[in-house]
Amino acid sequence: MSLVSDTLDTLSALPAGLILLVAGAMAFAESGIGIGMVLPGETLVLVASASVDNGALLGALLLVVTITGSAGDHVSYLLGRRYGPALRNTSVVHRMGVSRWDQAMGTIDRSGAVAIFLTRLVPVVRTFAPAAAGVSGLRYRRFLPASLTAAALWATVYVCAGALARASLEQAESVLGTVGWVVLGLLVAAGMVFYAVRRGSARKHAESCARTESAVQLENPINAAREKDPS
Repeated sequence: MSLVSDTLDTLSALPAGLILLVAGAMAFAESGIGIGMVLPGETLVLVASASVDNGALLGALLLVVTITGSAGDHVSYLLGRRYGPALRNTSVVHRMGVSRWDQAMGTIDRSGAVAIFLTRLVPVVRTFAPAAAGVSGLRYRRFLPASLTAAALWATVYVCAGALARASLEQAESVLGTVGWVVLGLLVAAGMVFYAVRRGSARKHAESCARTESAVQLENPINAAREKDPS
């Protein structure tokens, strides 16, 4: 656990602007159609959030991830407006899954702009939803608030998850720092007892099998003699 803590401390020492830049770029990539397949945006936003150790920077991170996530939506939306239904036949859509594209289109047709919010936490479909909105001809004045709200939801989930992970880690390390050696000793002792019990059980089982085999070998000659001399 100290390795994880040391890594987070190292990341915390990075310039705040660099952390915001990386997290924003990852949020943009996660929302931009096709880019999220290459870069693990969610994971990197989580790590960036876990590396933040003050409230002001965490709030700035939440804002940046929201804005850049919505910016990624806009790229997808404009691509949908530009290429229309032909976007379904592109290599990017085929690589990510045509069925997911059809699912996004169906959700947009049924729910309109609300679908962008509803699908935000659904892998792949959330990437397709803004592009599907562009293909469907959804008006921009409806798309914009839906995108911002959805991006804020996504940012809140992953930024807060990263912050909670850091808090949990610090609390766990504080406890382990006090009783860590005791816990380690108990685990080692339990392991030794378990090993001894298993070893003894295996030895007893082997001895029992040996006795059974000897008894069978002894009984067979007696039975053979009886068959030869029935009297």
